[in-house]
Amino acid sequence: MHIHLDPLGGVAGDMFAAALLDAFPEHQAGVGASIRAVDARIACALHPHNDGILRGARFSVSGPEIEPGHRPGHRHNHRHDHRHDHHPHHHDHDHDPAHDHTHAHGAGHGHRPWSEIRAALTEAELAPAVRAQALGIFGHLADAEARVHGIAVDAVAFHEVGAFDSIADIVAAAHLIVALEVRSWSVSALPLGSGRVRTQHGPLPVPAPATTLLLDGFSTLDDGVSGERVTPTGAAILRHLCGDDPGRGRPRGILGRTGIGFGTKVLPGLSNCLRALVLEEGAAAGPGRRDLAVIAFEVDDQSGEDLAMGLDRLRAEPGILDVVQAPVLGKKGRMMAHIQALVRPESLEAAIAACFRETTTIGLRYHRVEGAVLDREARTVEQAGRPVRVKIVDRPGGRTAKAEANDALDHAGHAARAALRREAERRALDLPEEES
Repeated sequence: MHIHLDPLGGVAGDMFAAALLDAFPEHQAGVGASIRAVDARIACALHPHNDGILRGARFSVSGPEIEPGHRPGHRHNHRHDHRHDHHPHHHDHDHDPAHDHTHAHGAGHGHRPWSEIRAALTEAELAPAVRAQALGIFGHLADAEARVHGIAVDAVAFHEVGAFDSIADIVAAAHLIVALEVRSWSVSALPLGSGRVRTQHGPLPVPAPATTLLLDGFSTLDDGVSGERVTPTGAAILRHLCGDDPGRGRPRGILGRTGIGFGTKVLPGLSNCLRALVLEEGAAAGPGRRDLAVIAFEVDDQSGEDLAMGLDRLRAEPGILDVVQAPVLGKKGRMMAHIQALVRPESLEAAIAACFRETTTIGLRYHRVEGAVLDREARTVEQAGRPVRVKIVDRPGGRTAKAEANDALDHAGHAARAALRREAERRALDLPEEES
């Protein structure tokens, strides 16, 4: 399953949770349980919402520091220090055009050190996978804040991101990421908005500095609607999900469920929502489709011996599916090796780094392609007193088998090796699946 996020209004933590719960309402109870595991005083709810254009849901959180129905962005009686997560998507009836986001949630709401939040998540009775996802999202936020302020990560203290509702949003996101077992994620171009946000440190531009760092590499657009459209929490979730390939487009797939998550701020002439599109892989009635990336480059100044070792190391890299080379003529009639690597899209950046590390090339090309692949399975049979691995492939004309050549390596003579492989292939085709 792949989920593509379409940020019509923007991205915030509550909008992400609402969009996924609108598509998968059966996980609402599990989300609530994970949030209560962090703090039993916090409760969450999913509310149907229709803005007059679209129907979807809102995700709300209530707790000891949160007035029911309120989220950051509402004007309160006294001023809060510099805030790090404005949740600007929430409607503020007392919000002025100067984008004043100063507020407070109560006397107990102030700086909350990252170390304190990390300890709370570590000690909570969360599923280990959910805890890991939540810590990962918060870790991106802490790293970005540390870079913005020029301090150590452990010295970071959150303001709005440290509030109960923001912690609940991140735990909800972590629970859903784990529960849905999504293979991959992608996001459309992000509306960055514009304007200024007033903080204890003075006016800051939109998007906030930490958000800007978190969105490095993501596609953006200017739709003419001002305000903070992607919050730091929303940006951290996107970085966590799409960090290896932020520019990935929506892949091929069969559209299944959809969900729409609303924020509470009203945008002029625009539904303030995040849409989630759930894409399933097609049925295996023919060749399966998959997304791939191809890396290509030439080498003319590396010895054949060292290049062979480098390419073997490339083949062992996670995410690189195959590497081939061919002789070509380059400038001045010089012989060169043309190298081509087939890569999983999510591993593209790591594969590019490996190509530069293992070869002498100083430049390469890459592009994304779609591939077709036949169903196959691996079987192991006993032949001539040794195990032989055989690959079974479902072809349009019937099943075929191919024995692993290396498993016949210690047989002397071509005829003996060929006979071993043929007999292993015949046995593998006749072998019931449960005995393989």
